[in-house]
Amino acid sequence: MKKAMVVSSAGLCIGYCLGYLLNESRKEKHVSRSSLKSVSRWIWCNSIDYYNALLLNPVPCSTADQDDSSSPKIPDADDELIGETRHVSPHFLTKIESFSLLSEYGIEKYETRVFESGDYKWRLIIYPDGNESQDKGNHVSVYLAMADTSSLPVDWEIDAIFTIFLYNQISDKYLCYRVSFNETKFKWGFPKLISKKKLRDQSNGYLVHDTLVLGAEVFVFKRQQRVTESVTLHRPTKSPQKREWKIEGFSKLGNDPWFSEEFTIRSLDWKMRLYPKGYQSSKGRAMSMFLTCVSAKHFDAHTKVKVGFIVSVKGRSDSDARYNTENMTEWFTSSNRSWGQLEFIEHDELQGFIVDDCFTLEVNICVQLIVL
Repeated sequence: MKKAMVVSSAGLCIGYCLGYLLNESRKEKHVSRSSLKSVSRWIWCNSIDYYNALLLNPVPCSTADQDDSSSPKIPDADDELIGETRHVSPHFLTKIESFSLLSEYGIEKYETRVFESGDYKWRLIIYPDGNESQDKGNHVSVYLAMADTSSLPVDWEIDAIFTIFLYNQISDKYLCYRVSFNETKFKWGFPKLISKKKLRDQSNGYLVHDTLVLGAEVFVFKRQQRVTESVTLHRPTKSPQKREWKIEGFSKLGNDPWFSEEFTIRSLDWKMRLYPKGYQSSKGRAMSMFLTCVSAKHFDAHTKVKVGFIVSVKGRSDSDARYNTENMTEWFTSSNRSWGQLEFIEHDELQGFIVDDCFTLEVNICVQLIVL
């Protein structure tokens, strides 16, 4: 079999440019080295790009048996298939010598070796005398089939384009039949790829010295997983969404953090975390205070909650003086479940709110936005 060749318009460009340079050299007796380098670089880059484009996205050179024709169609039962021709060989080829012996030996179908494309395994199934009982013996049937279906999920579906190739050994071209599909079947193909009458005529070039060459290409579209997002914005409630936490025996608390009881706001669980002696850089100088979204430990990577909150220190009654932080607005996620202040209130200032070694913390929470 002759090697398949790619003939591109890049060759015409190369010839034109070289001809131009030769002509200019005759006129000027000199062509600058920079000009030669620029043109050479342009020729090389465009030739490679064009060649790669043909290999990755083959474009038919012409239609079979016709000078002008549209792209191939799925024919009716009695129609003759109309294919396209091209020079580039396919991804998979099978060469069958003494093809007529398949019929003589009563071999109704032949399954090729397995090849891979798009993370799936495939094979060709060839019926030398056709696969339709009402037309048995008049056509050759060829199908593309999935070779391994045991690992496919229950709701599997494949988007793909596949092409069956029939090699013309006289013209050194491939007759192509291309079909796209989006189905959950295991086999697709052509029950009447070519008539036996046309195949036996050696002048057509498809069966020469009783040798038949078939091929296949499969391009699988990667199915992108559907991504959905639910965004819920909450209006501020008429009544404050707040919780109080009474701290007793403050002077006896050590360096370990203290946690409030959990409480629920907007279907989310929360708690306050207090460092009486301070945390990290504030140790010994100020009390540290954080608000923790307990529910966030169950969030996935894309779930987040935007919350505005104010933490206050107050005396025994609402009429007593209080210390308020500024309104903090933060996103709570699975990786950032706690927000607050290292220097919530200095110890000296806190003493003004402590009565009988007790004071009260209050947090006012406004859940603004939930993204799921």
